[in-house]
Amino acid sequence: MKYIGAYLLATLGGNETPSAKDIKKILSSVGIEAEDSRIENLLSELEGKNIADIIAEGTKKMASLPAGGAAAPAAAGSAAPAAGGAAAAAPKKEEKEEKEESDDDMGFGLFD
Repeated sequence: MKYIGAYLLATLGGNETPSAKDIKKILSSVGIEAEDSRIENLLSELEGKNIADIIAEGTKKMASLPAGGAAAPAAAGSAAPAAGGAAAAAPKKEEKEEKEESDDDMGFGLFD
């Protein structure tokens, strides 16, 4: 991901086709030691391609993936009353925990 990120930063900076040197310069500016083989592999995969077109294709592919929890609303309709009761009980428990934490302090600090 760091190599792709460096490539994208270079393209955002106006460099349509970043070189290995450009990517190394970006990565070294944040203290990352770049591997030549990974950079060359990335550049060979992206050679002759427009990064905006690649992102557009990926967005289309991601749109076809199901979102997590897509089936949950149908099942949640029957379980909603039970979930509502559980949700109401949860805040009471949290308030109790907060009181216990404040009792542990006992009015003095570690370095007082």
